Amino acid sequence: MVVFVQNSFAQVGYRGDGEGPDLAYTDQWGRRNHEYVSLGCDTLPVLKGRSPVQCYADFMRAFRDNFKHLLGHTIVEIQVGMGPAGELRYPSYPEANGTWKFPGIGAFQCYDKYMLSSLKAAAEAAGKLEWGSTGPTDAGHYNNWPEDTPFFKKEGGGVKISVKIAGIHWHYGTRSHAPELTAGYYNTRYRDGYLSIAQMLARHGAVFNFTCIEMRDHEQPRDALCAPEKLVKQLAFATASAQVPLAGENALPRYDEYAHEQILQASSLDVDGSPVDREMCAFTYLRMNPSLFHPENWRQFVGFVKKMNEGKGARWCWEEVEREADQFVLVTQPFIQEAAVALMH
Repeated sequence: MVVFVQNSFAQVGYRGDGEGPDLAYTDQWGRRNHEYVSLGCDTLPVLKGRSPVQCYADFMRAFRDNFKHLLGHTIVEIQVGMGPAGELRYPSYPEANGTWKFPGIGAFQCYDKYMLSSLKAAAEAAGKLEWGSTGPTDAGHYNNWPEDTPFFKKEGGGVKISVKIAGIHWHYGTRSHAPELTAGYYNTRYRDGYLSIAQMLARHGAVFNFTCIEMRDHEQPRDALCAPEKLVKQLAFATASAQVPLAGENALPRYDEYAHEQILQASSLDVDGSPVDREMCAFTYLRMNPSLFHPENWRQFVGFVKKMNEGKGARWCWEEVEREADQFVLVTQPFIQEAAVALMH
């Protein structure tokens, strides 16, 4: 004979009063599950001065004493229930009232006051007080699929870390790359100083953020042997090799269409025929000031944003882009004037 012993609310004396509701596993919406006592209070004296573990122990001892004459021959195995439906798990997929349906991901059950108290204590012990306020809030609902939620999707739901790398493009065409060396970038004609940085950032899941994206080689002083386009190309290869996301930003405030076109080309990582088949993961446009909100600058900026949004490989109808930009400028004109005035004060 195999005997199943299930430790439930009824068996530990739960009657639904006093501390009762807070003994139940609870989801983030306040829905309680009464199949099993929350492990957050296992050792706390919440049952008239006794803990659930003490009650479980008494129940098991009583079972042993009452059936000891059958143990070992008639009763040869005792299966002890460890959770909902006797299983060692949280009640994350309750079917009652249609709360969960196969194959939904379920929901975390860590929001009763005892579980939250345990979380807070663990966060304090780790010196991370900010971790102790609540459980996950971006893990979706019972019937979501994993990729529907920030918490479970491939990219994750946390805040990304981005590390800014200087765009030291002057004297890039020299043998020594002196300005890069003095800044700490060991990049020379014979050594890729950015690959090791990209590899380090890849290990930590960080984004490689690079500047001078809007610059062209021929715009720079000839005697300084500047090569911002070649530098961006080097970065495109380095980050592709390290499989780290590359983000960019412009180094100087530029509002002209010529600079915008260079940013579009660089952000697609299609630099001088580079075979890198991907795009920058983000771009920061510098800087917001009254000049940006000049009517012509704002019109060009609107068109630029539309093209950036459509991404690599998009085929733009210039007339359509300009028409949409003009319409948007007209609609937003009162707000733009207000923003320009505010920035001047």
